[in-house]
Amino acid sequence: MQTRRNFLHNTAKATLAVAVSGSVLNNLANAEPVHHLAAPLSFNQIKLPYTYSALEPNIDALTMEIHYTKHHAAYIKAINEAIVAENISETSEEQLLANISKYSAKARNNAGGAWNHNFFWENLSAEKLEPSEKVMQLINNSFGTLDKFKEAFAAAATTRFGSGWAWLILDESGKLKITSTANQDNPLMDVVDNRGIPILALDVWEHAYYLHYQNKRADYIKNWWNIVNWKKVHERIA
Repeated sequence: MQTRRNFLHNTAKATLAVAVSGSVLNNLANAEPVHHLAAPLSFNQIKLPYTYSALEPNIDALTMEIHYTKHHAAYIKAINEAIVAENISETSEEQLLANISKYSAKARNNAGGAWNHNFFWENLSAEKLEPSEKVMQLINNSFGTLDKFKEAFAAAATTRFGSGWAWLILDESGKLKITSTANQDNPLMDVVDNRGIPILALDVWEHAYYLHYQNKRADYIKNWWNIVNWKKVHERIA
């Protein structure tokens, strides 16, 4: 049988529990909302839309495999490390590139290498394609003819000293323009002379062609036209 002392003791405990729970509920009701931190930016390597051998003989299977699994994968790993180490809080790859001057050489080189290669893989097609009517119209308006465009683009790729890229971009006026960048820079970066929206790119680092073409960069550029993904060029312009 419960004694008076036990009854008072248990009643006091119950009253305290109610008071505490009420206080907690009131605090929760009046608390500021919790803002969860967004996950840090992370670069991801796209899946190749073709097999390593699909672009032969223009680009050989071994070059494609090494280029994708070694070089590109290394850029992806290194930029994600830099994002963590430097507390980079940009919300997109493009925003990071647009503000790349604020960050380290490691971030600049590897963000460019990661983004450029994802862009480049989509430039390539195992299917023989031709420019759409809209693409041809823009090329003709900007360069005169398709052959003149190819000649000018090849010149930019051939004369890029050392390692780098040749680009076709849409500039601020909406016109097509050819430019080139050193190392892993690209036209989205705030550190380059000619900024614009990338439409087409050619990697002229030696690792992109040396196993098959050795030092004959011009041959690599000439054969690259056979595997340009003109459908993707159209999508990027449209």
